Amino acid sequence: MNETNKESFLERSLLVGENSEIYLHRALTVLRNEGLNPYVTYEIQAKDDGILCGVNQIIDILEHVLPESDREVWSLSDSNEISNKEVVVRIKSKYANFGLYETSMLGILSSCSGWATSANQCTVAAEGIPVVSFAARAVHPSVTAHVDYSAITGGCSAISSIIGGKITQTIPSGTMPHSLVLIMGDTTRAALAFDRHIEKNVPRVVLVDTFKDEAEEALEVSRRLKGTLRGIRIETPIERGGITPHLVDEIRMKLDYENFEEIDIYVSGDLQPDDIRSFVKNGSKVGGFAIDNYIARGSGITFSGDIKEIDGKSISRRGRKPGITPSSRLNRVL
Repeated sequence: MNETNKESFLERSLLVGENSEIYLHRALTVLRNEGLNPYVTYEIQAKDDGILCGVNQIIDILEHVLPESDREVWSLSDSNEISNKEVVVRIKSKYANFGLYETSMLGILSSCSGWATSANQCTVAAEGIPVVSFAARAVHPSVTAHVDYSAITGGCSAISSIIGGKITQTIPSGTMPHSLVLIMGDTTRAALAFDRHIEKNVPRVVLVDTFKDEAEEALEVSRRLKGTLRGIRIETPIERGGITPHLVDEIRMKLDYENFEEIDIYVSGDLQPDDIRSFVKNGSKVGGFAIDNYIARGSGITFSGDIKEIDGKSISRRGRKPGITPSSRLNRVL
């Protein structure tokens, strides 16, 4: 992640503690007035299995707030598989240097790891078929970059937003929405206009479920854009039965019959891993999946943070094991 991308993650509200819970501010006020600021060992532990994401952002925060003379940070890496109760970050420093950021660190790891894990579940189900994240349309715009970064970390081949492309240094994926086809009044007309006006390095993938039967529209645009059409995308709504392996097979058969074997079929919409597996199990020739809501909802990965040592003495709250948690997977990063 380059310096520009780092700065985009470190928003002022985070650094001044506006994102932090009020009790952390109050704790620091009490400790400051009592003259207490011990050297502590603090560990963040996963509470679920999944794919780790957000560590790079944690390191950016800590690099910014911890003095070089008083810091030791160990961590796993983004995209690592993690298990329940595994330590993913260990911090050694004076408590006042970082205690305010507990809320943000846990929130970053929980959100990003949840998105990355969901993305990974989709890519595993796809068994090598590319998965593109359209999750940007299902989250608040303030976190678009983070959900797209997490999707790439989880294994997606591409994302759909411009800011996500900047953060991940990838080219956003996507061609035309239903609104373009509806306004143009005809799928083929929209496809031809797209071909005239959009840069030639953008793959010609046409949405074919707006007005007519999907197979019929697929054949029409294939004939008119012969030699330039890369693929067709279907997002048949549930009101019409949704997207099924049978529908993909029917379109594939008709395209092949007219010698359009090179035209890929892309499936998009509110799909889940089980839906993806149904296409794979059926042997349907899908060129790629575009997933929105499942990735955006995340997989409920959570983390907890605890002080494990104070001035070298092992300690913990009741129910937790005191002292540093042994881990051969952690690497020193600061």
